[in-house]
Amino acid sequence: MITAGAPQPSRPSEFFSRTAELAAIGRRMRAAAAGQGGTMVICGEAGIGKTELLERVLDRAEGLRLVRAVGREFESELPFTGLHELCRPLLTWLKTLPAPQRTAVEVAFALRDGATPDRFRLGLAVLGLLSAAAREQPIVCAVDDAQWLDHASAQVLAFVARRVEHDPVMFLFAVREPATPALLGGLPTLTLTGLGNEDALALLASQLRAPLDERIRDQIVAEARGNPLALLELPRSVRTAELAGGFGLPKALPVPARIEAGYRERLAALPGDTQRLLLLAAAEPLGDPVLLWRAAEGLGVDAAAAAPAEAADLLDIGVRVRFRHPLVRSAVYDAATPDDRRGAHRALAEVTDPRADPDRRAWHRAQSVLGPDEDIAAELENAAVRASARGGMAAAAGFLERATALTPDPAGRAERALTAARFKHWAGAPDAATDLLATARMGPLDGLRRALAEVLTAQISVSTGAKDPAPLLDAARKVEEHDPLMARDVYVEAFLVAMRAGRLGAEDLLNDTAHEVAKALDAAPLTPAPRADLLLRALITRETDGYAAAVPAMRDAIEAFLAAAKAPKPRSRWLSIVSGMAIDLWDLENWRVIAEHHVRITRRKGALITLPSGLHFLAAAHLTAGEFQDAEALVAEANTIDPTGNPAGPPFADLALRAWRGDEEGFAALAERFNETAYESGEGHHLTVLDGTRAVLYNGIGRYDAAFDCAARACRHDELGFSALNPTEFIEAAARSGRQLQAGQVLAEFVARTDASGTDLAIGLQLNACALLTDGAGAEDLYQQSIHRLTHTRATAYLGRCHLVYGEWLRRETRRADAKTQLRIAYEMLSAIGAAGFAARAARELSACGEHPHRPASKPLDLLTPQELQIARLVAGGATSKEAAAQLFLSPRTVHAHLRSIFKKLGLNSRRQLHDLQLSSGNAETGK
Repeated sequence: MITAGAPQPSRPSEFFSRTAELAAIGRRMRAAAAGQGGTMVICGEAGIGKTELLERVLDRAEGLRLVRAVGREFESELPFTGLHELCRPLLTWLKTLPAPQRTAVEVAFALRDGATPDRFRLGLAVLGLLSAAAREQPIVCAVDDAQWLDHASAQVLAFVARRVEHDPVMFLFAVREPATPALLGGLPTLTLTGLGNEDALALLASQLRAPLDERIRDQIVAEARGNPLALLELPRSVRTAELAGGFGLPKALPVPARIEAGYRERLAALPGDTQRLLLLAAAEPLGDPVLLWRAAEGLGVDAAAAAPAEAADLLDIGVRVRFRHPLVRSAVYDAATPDDRRGAHRALAEVTDPRADPDRRAWHRAQSVLGPDEDIAAELENAAVRASARGGMAAAAGFLERATALTPDPAGRAERALTAARFKHWAGAPDAATDLLATARMGPLDGLRRALAEVLTAQISVSTGAKDPAPLLDAARKVEEHDPLMARDVYVEAFLVAMRAGRLGAEDLLNDTAHEVAKALDAAPLTPAPRADLLLRALITRETDGYAAAVPAMRDAIEAFLAAAKAPKPRSRWLSIVSGMAIDLWDLENWRVIAEHHVRITRRKGALITLPSGLHFLAAAHLTAGEFQDAEALVAEANTIDPTGNPAGPPFADLALRAWRGDEEGFAALAERFNETAYESGEGHHLTVLDGTRAVLYNGIGRYDAAFDCAARACRHDELGFSALNPTEFIEAAARSGRQLQAGQVLAEFVARTDASGTDLAIGLQLNACALLTDGAGAEDLYQQSIHRLTHTRATAYLGRCHLVYGEWLRRETRRADAKTQLRIAYEMLSAIGAAGFAARAARELSACGEHPHRPASKPLDLLTPQELQIARLVAGGATSKEAAAQLFLSPRTVHAHLRSIFKKLGLNSRRQLHDLQLSSGNAETGK
């Protein structure tokens, strides 16, 4: 057990590399615990991972008492502050010291007045404190940022650290180079270098949630030189559009004033040609030395200009051009005059091959001019189409935004601004989209484009919080006379807004919207691509004519969208609604396939505004199938996407995952935030989801009265999607809380709907619900039929629950032997998937039958991180490393690195063995 002397900082969930360093420190700590004390100084540059390594070491320090201190620059002039922080937890042993030493400590820590204590005596006192405390429990003393310790503390701690060799005490100092205090000289030192290339790629990829040109990614990794902080900060500091194309790299990181001033001084001392060479290198994001030297030649700069930059440790020109640190690149670019920057880009444009790299050439040309230039703007517009394949919507938006600024013709500028605004919106940049939209409106727009501007205005309003379908309906009517297909999409969006308003919307809002859209559809012919028409007809029929009447229309819409998703150029628009329809039909297979298509397509396009919902729908499908690890990996990915500055979409699957796991504390924390967000956004549908998932949690942990209340609220609102699962929670809670009579109406409606659906999942859940409300022998047949039906589905989570309630019924029928069989199956299934709440319920029932269950051993997959699990699933399903990399925005080399880790953890030697484990969750995710 560790007794902390100070709060421990939070850390990233994943720790890259450092295996050898951990092992070396671990050996020293084990020796210290055995009585052979020691010291280690961990050195390295800022951001290299000293604190992370220190925290990981301390996490493994089982059986050691932890005391710690942190050096702080603003306290470095206050004597004994660091020493006091470290020793404060040890003052209990102060009475064991001789009086002179005790007095020295008390004076140093301002516990009594007196003359400044003798440092030698104080050192002996601290050594005595540690020795006394270590006799009860071995101690590790951790000091982070030791370069900022006040001199008095550093002097005493260095004295003590050299004298603990015969005590079970270990000192760990983390020190930033080159500021290592001379007092620590001569102590055993471990110097951290940068991460290896594969680990660096993996760390950078963990921060990216949009496609990134692989050449840009490799240059970022090369220039960061394995520094984790540089790799983490870059995606946080640069806009997605700039990073996607690499065009933000010259001004990537904000340079602190004092650091920038230092670099400016160093730059000013360099020859003029060297400064020009550095600027060329800063403006060229690929690090291509051939391109650099050709551009330098155009400016009259020869190879000798590189020597002063390399001697000053600012630049390294080898196989690729690398700055000593990304801050150097930013400082060089910022220090140049605008004219010099334009000259550098002009020189680079002139030597960039227009056939081999037209996009890069177009961008450099765009940065080389001050005023409008139609030729360059046209090049950028063409480049946007090509760039979208590598950098997604964000990269295309970056090209189009610059093209807009360079377009001289007002009409052309307005049209390009409107197109750029649409790309910015879908890339999750509403503020930039709004600015471009304002530019578009300043120019002459024809009728269609004026209508499209209205549509985009309404869409941005919805994405940033407004939940009124009226502006979208108005925009749809305006655009319909010009583009009926676009109008259908806008009508769908308006309908979706009304659906999401739910209980927080105006009375009859959804019904009124349905009638208005129906009227518009009746007045217009079918569009050439009728998918949106089918979707709208299904939604309208469900609202106006009822569920049963809408079933055929919903199935037609699902089939149409499935076919479209398999097309050579699929669209992801509205696949989240179609996923909701599949859930509404209890059609788990199509729910899963559609969600897989949604995630695959939006990942490839970099459509960050819609990716989170696809991830949550897919995660929920995995959750229903009992694949909780897959669900967790997808939820973790969704939680990292933040396109609008707000939480990444409603966390449906995250709530459900915590509910099934019986995680009351985690659920409560997330539910509180979710509840606030629902009211702030006006999305009442979220409240229904919250009530439904809360009912799952309470049913799992046996709080049936609370589950009944939550499920009752949820069942009052008939909403597309996850609401289909709410009656099962209501009926189980009613049966377990003695309210069977109150469940009759809900059961009748549930039976009618599941009959209309007819899927195995629907009928299996129906039979289970009927069994819960049936007395006598008739219940057993219903339970057995339910289990039979659910066995033919992938709904492992619900199958486990069916075994549970059947076993509970058998026990109450005093059939203990039969009950044990069902409860044992339930416990093993629910424990294996991680449904801890329901598994504990099964365990309690088994105990009541006289059997004490043992938790199943953990599965090998539990050893994998979420990202490793995603890669393992994809590769097991037949994806190549390149295909897996494309799906997850990684490089193939990063996938190879993860595969080696996966093979090591699972004890495998080949991809075939991975495939034989049957990890694949379906080939749709791989795109095969």
